[in-house]
Amino acid sequence: MRLRTALEYGLISVTAVVLLAASFIPGNAAAPADRSVMSSTMNAVAKLSYAVRPLSHPKALETAFRSYFAYRAEHPKKVTKPYLYFVDYGLPSTKPRGYVFDMQALRLVEGPFPVAHGRGSSKEKYGVPTNFSNRPGSAATSLGLYLAEEIYDFNGNTGGNRYRSIGLRLRGLSRGFNDNARIRGVVAHGAPYVNDKAAGRSEGCPAIEQPRARRLLPKLANGGMVFLFAPEKGWMSDDPWVVASND
Repeated sequence: MRLRTALEYGLISVTAVVLLAASFIPGNAAAPADRSVMSSTMNAVAKLSYAVRPLSHPKALETAFRSYFAYRAEHPKKVTKPYLYFVDYGLPSTKPRGYVFDMQALRLVEGPFPVAHGRGSSKEKYGVPTNFSNRPGSAATSLGLYLAEEIYDFNGNTGGNRYRSIGLRLRGLSRGFNDNARIRGVVAHGAPYVNDKAAGRSEGCPAIEQPRARRLLPKLANGGMVFLFAPEKGWMSDDPWVVASND
């Protein structure tokens, strides 16, 4: 079983790198900054894909990493922490789908773990979210790249019961897809409806278990990044920070 698992992870890693390399056509006159983003992305995919369970799309990690490195190259003073919180919303909420990576050391910090999606993104309590929105009042998950900002005391309500947790404010960077995050109050936070087996639904927040939130969110605060992925064609083709090919 261990040999089979190792082979599966190895195949995922090789496939991801081959797909990524194929999108970089020799002879293209890429600018130095573009070449740096490409090189960093290929290296990150090669070193981290082994740690990620099967994803909902073969370019999920590439999409997240290219977006991360592209934004960091353009705004180096804003990305002051090396941590990236990545969620694959193409997977059901009964599966672990969240990870935190150290993009400087290229190591897995934690994951996979369950992550909530917005109640406006699925009709059922558990399942795969299929509707994504940037609209205030939608209670839906918003895909794309975020900058992690300040930590604060989060107050929530679930099943008529109030609870307190740690919260992390997020600034949406994907114009038209998540740039209403601050207005909507979309944040990362701990929640009692997320456990180590499954995640309930939030108001659009990528909520996680409360002990995990206390452990991970301070690492991300004030300069880390968040990337929420799903194999949604419209978003993948139009998000300004999604530079991966959709072929």
